Amino acid sequence: MTTLVTGVFLLLLSVAGVVSAARYITGDVLRLPSEASRFFRWRSDDDEVGGTRWAVLIAGSNGYWNYRHQADVCHAYQLLRNGGLKEENIIVFMYDDIAFNEENPRPGVIINNPHGDDVYKGVPKDYTGEDVNVHNFFAALLGNKSAITGGSGKVVDSGPDDHIFIYYTDHGGPGVLGMPTFPYLYADDLIDVLKKKHASGTYKSMVFYLEACESGSIFEGLLPQGLNIYATTASNAEESSWGTYCPGEYPSPPPEYETCLGDLYSVAWMEDSDMHNLRTETLHQQYELVKKRTINGNSAYGSHVMQYGDVGLSKDSLFAYLGTNPANDNFTFVDENSLVPPTKAVNQRDADLVHFWYKVLSQGTRRLC
Repeated sequence: MTTLVTGVFLLLLSVAGVVSAARYITGDVLRLPSEASRFFRWRSDDDEVGGTRWAVLIAGSNGYWNYRHQADVCHAYQLLRNGGLKEENIIVFMYDDIAFNEENPRPGVIINNPHGDDVYKGVPKDYTGEDVNVHNFFAALLGNKSAITGGSGKVVDSGPDDHIFIYYTDHGGPGVLGMPTFPYLYADDLIDVLKKKHASGTYKSMVFYLEACESGSIFEGLLPQGLNIYATTASNAEESSWGTYCPGEYPSPPPEYETCLGDLYSVAWMEDSDMHNLRTETLHQQYELVKKRTINGNSAYGSHVMQYGDVGLSKDSLFAYLGTNPANDNFTFVDENSLVPPTKAVNQRDADLVHFWYKVLSQGTRRLC
């Protein structure tokens, strides 16, 4: 009899446990879909996308007057790390002469927004100085570690199920992109390397975001379909791209800064990514928002964002390439929540002059004082 009572008691306990668990799950589902997803999310982010995410970030300039390019890349690194990408899977190319430059009013700090936090802290120095070159970029992308000269030796050691994100920011011209070392990066050479990467079968899909003047000329008529590569550019093949958060525009950088803090297209895609659950936003949706912000109301201070390659990939969620910050789980993408563009931007080719102009003005003011 005692054994029977004990058995019934244990059975009742187990049923109660099941009911309790069911209530917890039901309650979680009824709260918010994002809260439920946190409860059920037992797989890693890489498992969710069916492969590993890789990223290559390149600032192709040097000199304090080009502050914005390294600020863009540092911001992109922080965004990816917040999104869950591992440091070992992010390769950073930047000259690294800005943070501790004597002209930097906040030594050791780089900002990409007038009210932004430091984006420099924690950024790995994979390839700096003279190691930021075309040869190392191509070798890293192809996963050819033996061809690397200098730097950390980190390469995109990707497999057939992996997703690759490439972001480049600097000056450019028709069919060419700048680098802080010679030679420059030419469109034909880049397309050849992308074809080699595809032929190696070492990725599933690739996204390329490109900030430069005439950046459309790098892909227009050159990037074929069928490589599983989706590219967007800050401008078409015949126009400049634009710097932003520059002295004299609104919003302006803090008064101690005599240089532009970011680039309009770059800031647009990153600030959009910073604020949303990227599981709910597609590449195409971001393209449309960035295009709207970068054209700047069809004013004289904007450019036409373009897309190339396998445009069908734009239906993919940004999560597959950038991850997503868990803090944004409840911030679902909405078409109308694009950030407001600046009232004025600065032509990339004039941004250097803006730095020197305000530097001269500030020195004149100090002499008068």
